[in-house]
Amino acid sequence: MAMITITFPNEATREYPKGVKLSEIAASIAPRLAKTALVGIVNGEKLDMTREVHEDARIAFLLGTDDEGLHVLRHSTAHLLAHAIKRLYPEAKFGIGPAIANGFYYDIDCPEVFTPESLQKLEKEMQKIVSEDIPLERIEVSREEALKMFTEAGEIYKVEIINELPADSIITIYREGEFIDLCMGPHVPSTSKIKAFKLQSVAGAYWRGSEKNKMLQRIYGLAFNSKPELEAHVKMLEEAAKRDHRKLGKELELFTLEEEGPGFPFFHPNGMAIRNELENFWRQLHFKFKYQEIKTPVILSRHLWEQSGHWDHYRNNMYFTQIDGEDYAVKPMNCPGSILVYKAKPHSYKEFPMRTCELGLVHRHELSGALHGLMRVRSFTQDDAHIFMLTEQIKDEIQGVIHLFDTVYSVFGLKYHAELSTKPEKAMGNDEVWEVATNALKDALEDYGMPYKINPGDGAFYGPKIDFHLTDSIGRTWQCGTIQLDMLLPEKFDLNYVGEDGQKHRPVMIHRVVYGSIERFIGILIEHYAGAFPVWLAPIQVRILPITTKHVEFAQTFNEKLFELGVRTYVDDRNEKIGYKIREAQVQKTPYTLVIGDKEIETNSVAVRKRGEGDLGSQGIDNFIEMLMAEIKEKK
Repeated sequence: MAMITITFPNEATREYPKGVKLSEIAASIAPRLAKTALVGIVNGEKLDMTREVHEDARIAFLLGTDDEGLHVLRHSTAHLLAHAIKRLYPEAKFGIGPAIANGFYYDIDCPEVFTPESLQKLEKEMQKIVSEDIPLERIEVSREEALKMFTEAGEIYKVEIINELPADSIITIYREGEFIDLCMGPHVPSTSKIKAFKLQSVAGAYWRGSEKNKMLQRIYGLAFNSKPELEAHVKMLEEAAKRDHRKLGKELELFTLEEEGPGFPFFHPNGMAIRNELENFWRQLHFKFKYQEIKTPVILSRHLWEQSGHWDHYRNNMYFTQIDGEDYAVKPMNCPGSILVYKAKPHSYKEFPMRTCELGLVHRHELSGALHGLMRVRSFTQDDAHIFMLTEQIKDEIQGVIHLFDTVYSVFGLKYHAELSTKPEKAMGNDEVWEVATNALKDALEDYGMPYKINPGDGAFYGPKIDFHLTDSIGRTWQCGTIQLDMLLPEKFDLNYVGEDGQKHRPVMIHRVVYGSIERFIGILIEHYAGAFPVWLAPIQVRILPITTKHVEFAQTFNEKLFELGVRTYVDDRNEKIGYKIREAQVQKTPYTLVIGDKEIETNSVAVRKRGEGDLGSQGIDNFIEMLMAEIKEKK
C-alpha cells in the first residue's frame, strides 16, 4: 500500500495510507480531536473532515475555539437555518447565507413574513435537525448538472449565481439530509457539531445590494462554540440595547435624525457641548504635537478627483454638482485639499516633517439601509491630518502618531488593538511600492513594541494602513483611528521638495485620523459611558436645585460664579418637590447635583450629590469649586 507523510504544526511527522481521510488522521492523534475538529487545513487550504489526502502534506486542524474554525461553524449554522426554513416553508427560495461577525445571516425570498414567533419556530426546528446528527456531504457537479438541479428546484437566485460562473466550472454543493445548497464550503462534519445559536432579527435586504432587485428577508443569527459563550454575548447585547446611542441621544437631547435629512444628523445644544469639548481637546493636543491646522473647501473641481484617483475608485460614493457649467464634487475625503495647500508654495527638506491637520466636513453617499444613527451617516467631520516627510523620517513619524493615539484613547478609558491592512484587489501603484510602504508600517509597529495582526487586502486604494480598533466598557470593538502610508498620491500630484543636494525629490505622505469621524466617535462615547459622561464632557456639569423660591436668588448668584469659570450649569428653579428634581437630574445623568436650602445659605455651602455615589454631604462653596475645576482640568 502506498504511503504518504503528514507533517503537523509541531513539525512531528507520521505516515498514513494514501487516500486517508482527515477524520481518520484526527482520530489517530487523539479521540478527543476526532470529536472536536471541525475542518482540516491541508497545505494552507481549509477542507472538510471527509476529504482524502493523496500526497505528502502539512496538516492542522481547526476547532470551534479557533477564529477560522468558528467562522466555519457559523457558516454551517447558516445552512442549518436554511434547512429549517425549507422544512417549515417549502416554497421559500434562497439567496446567500454567509458567516459574519458573531454569527450569520441568510437572505430568503418567501411569501411568509417572518416574525419573532416565526424565528422561535425556526430555532426549534434547527434544534431538531441538530439532534438528528445529519452529515454535511460535499458533492462536486458540473455547471450543467448544477443548473438542472437548481432550476428544477425553482432556486432562481442560485441559478443566477451559477450562470455567472465559467462554463467549465466544477461546482460544489452540500447535501444535509433532504436539503441541498450551493456552496464552496468547507463545513462542519455534521449538524450535531452546532450547539449554541440564536436567531436574532429580520431585516429587508435587496438581492445583491441593488435597489433595482427584489427585496428579500434577511434573518440574522448568533452562533458560538459553546452555550456559555452565547449566553455571555446575549447579555452583552442586552446591555448594549440599554446604551443605544440613538435612544440616549434623544433622551439626553444630544442629537436627532430627521426625515428631511436622512443620514445628516442634527446636533442640539447638549450634543454641541460634547462636540466642542472633543474639538477643543483635539486642537490642544495637536498644538502640543506640533501640527498646524488648515481648512479646505467642501466642493472642489472634478479634475482634482480624477487626478487623485477618487473618480475611478470612489465615484459611486460621491455627490456632484455643476458650477458655471463645470463639474464639481462634494469632497468625500480631505486629502486632495490638503495636497493643494502643500503645493501652494515650494518646500525645503528643512521644513520636514510638515504636519497639517483639519477638522474637515466630508460627504459620502451611503445606501439608506446602511444608515445607523451616528455610526453610519452621509455627512461627518473627519479629524484628518497629513504629514509630509522624508523617507528616513517614516518610522519616527508613525510612532509619534501612535503615541498621540495612545494619549487620546487613554483619556476616554478606551483600550485598543492594531491591525495592519495590506494591498486591496483594486489599488493604484505597483507591488514594489506597496511592499516598501507595508514593510515601513510593520517596522514602525514592531520597533514601537505594539502587537498587531494582518488584515489582508483591506488597505486604502492608495496605500497600506494601520487601523486601531477600540474596546468599549462592555467589550465591543470599534474601528476608529487609522494611519495610512502613501507613496502614490505624492507621485500623482507631482509633489516635491528641494533636498540637501539642491535637487527636487518626492516626499512621503501619511494620512491619519484619531477620532475617525467626530459624529461616530460621539456615538461610541455615548454607548461607552451609557450617557453618563465624565464631568469635563457632560453637557450639563452641575445642576443647582433651590428647595423653595426663597433659595433661588442664592442659587442664581452661585450659578453666575460657576458660569464665569466656564462651567456648564443649570438652575432648576421650578416649583416642584426637591425629590422630583433630584430624580430628574439622575435621569439626565448629571455629574453633580447641588441642593440649596436655609442651612446652605447660612454656611455658604452646598449639599452635594455625585452621580453614582449619592449624597456626599455639605461642602463649602470654595472647596467644591476647587474640586470641580481640578476634575474638569484633569479630564478624570
